[in-house]
Amino acid sequence: MTATAEGPQRTGTYIAAIRAGSLREQVSRALEAALVAGELVPGEIYSAPALGERFGVSATPVREAMLDLARDGFVEVVRNRGFRVVEMSEEDLDEISQIRLLLEVPTTATIGPKLTPELVARLERIADAIEQAAERGDLIDYLDSDRQFHVELIAALGNPRLTELVDRMRRQTRLFGLNDLVTSGRLLASAHEHRELLETLQAGDVEAARELISTHIRHTRGLWVGREEL
Repeated sequence: MTATAEGPQRTGTYIAAIRAGSLREQVSRALEAALVAGELVPGEIYSAPALGERFGVSATPVREAMLDLARDGFVEVVRNRGFRVVEMSEEDLDEISQIRLLLEVPTTATIGPKLTPELVARLERIADAIEQAAERGDLIDYLDSDRQFHVELIAALGNPRLTELVDRMRRQTRLFGLNDLVTSGRLLASAHEHRELLETLQAGDVEAARELISTHIRHTRGLWVGREEL
């Protein structure tokens, strides 16, 4: 696959959604697409030169992109061999979901008064993007927009450390073999929850907002493993 800014490029059975930007960013996006599609298998070791040849680029941007993924906990460095894709266990997912419930439920529910017209308009555009990505089955765009929506919400509280922590927890569960979400049709139902949450926050109903964000996190946790809920 040659990295360009012209649009999605195919390698094997996954689509690497290449966007304009640095080569490192393009390769990062391609690697995320490969993880989502299950083309990079948990437990397997991949070398930067081999992946570079597969993607049609040099080893350097692949190595840089893999180090970014290592910092986020998706891969681990194997000295003199490359990078091993980390397997996310049921216990890992449960622990991350528990942390997200503790962090996001009480904080997100109080954001209503912070919702300026400008922020609401921005979040509505992101909610549109989430639903459109779900409708066309574009997991990478869906996950990017979903992450942006929740980070924008939490950022409204003005606590950068909280924003960074929530973002990190979300990233740790956003990848790995998620193609079944598209074919099952469950992705679109999850997409609609964002707009519902925004409307509830605008209405100032804190208890309803707490229930919605809690349900959304539990729903998302269930989607990752093919069941309805935790």
